[in-house]
Amino acid sequence: MTWSGLGVTVTADLDDRNAGLARALWESLPYRSLQGHALVAGHHLFHVAPIHDLIHLDAAHRVDRRTVPDGTVFCSKLQHLGIKYGTLTEPMAAAPIGRVVPGDLDALAEAGRAVWESVYTSKKPVVAEVRRAGEMGGHRVPRLTAAAPEADALIGDVHAETERIWLDLPEELAEVHDGRVRSGAGSYGTVLTTMLFVNGETRPLGYNAYSGLVRAAHEGMPVRSLRHMARTLIAVPAEFLAYCGLEKLGAFTERVLEHLDRLSTRDDFIAVMSHMALYVNCLGGWNLHLFPWHLGEHLTAGGARR
Repeated sequence: MTWSGLGVTVTADLDDRNAGLARALWESLPYRSLQGHALVAGHHLFHVAPIHDLIHLDAAHRVDRRTVPDGTVFCSKLQHLGIKYGTLTEPMAAAPIGRVVPGDLDALAEAGRAVWESVYTSKKPVVAEVRRAGEMGGHRVPRLTAAAPEADALIGDVHAETERIWLDLPEELAEVHDGRVRSGAGSYGTVLTTMLFVNGETRPLGYNAYSGLVRAAHEGMPVRSLRHMARTLIAVPAEFLAYCGLEKLGAFTERVLEHLDRLSTRDDFIAVMSHMALYVNCLGGWNLHLFPWHLGEHLTAGGARR
């Protein structure tokens, strides 16, 4: 794992605790992604990995992240690759797939501190590259296919947009954070309120709604029920986010809802929802990076400095 902008590289060894997840990661390499940092849990790095299967693959072995050694690498159903580099406070069960080699733990901590500064203060993006040791780097977002022509065309458009914004700031989010929303969202001309609600709606739409539909489809929920749940879960938040400035997300979701009844097979349903989940999770990663967290400096716990 390399953060070229920081001049830091670390090596991790994969293990067999969650062999299916480790295999999915291995087969996806190489790739690049916007590096994020936990904002609540503590000393933890994470980024969105372009791996559709992470959403639904089961973990054979789970641990409390607080209790495992620094350098432990995790894969998550939130489509994250995470690395613990210090103290964690959140009691979250997680799926370990390997560990950074002991000799690289100081470099990992250096990267962690620099990424925190990137996310919290400077807003200068840090890109992570994950590759097989000894091999060349690179990047791709895998594309799934659907048998129904309309569904496959939608997948193509969502995939193209996801690739376009994967490592480059989405213009719509930049406009939201600059207070330039065509609908006029933001009572009395406020900007922070709109940014806050965009953040609060984007993450669950990707993590829970679209990803949850993918998991439900893999777990055997009838296609008719999947369509009903899709209409229930995605329509309202996507409409609100479009009003708040994410008009492309709103347009893609309208097309999903329009074509729902034509998604007659489980595979087509999974392909469409998987691409929407990855797209929304990508938006969520950028939104977490852009959000002005430093505005809460005076609210640090006990008055302590960060």
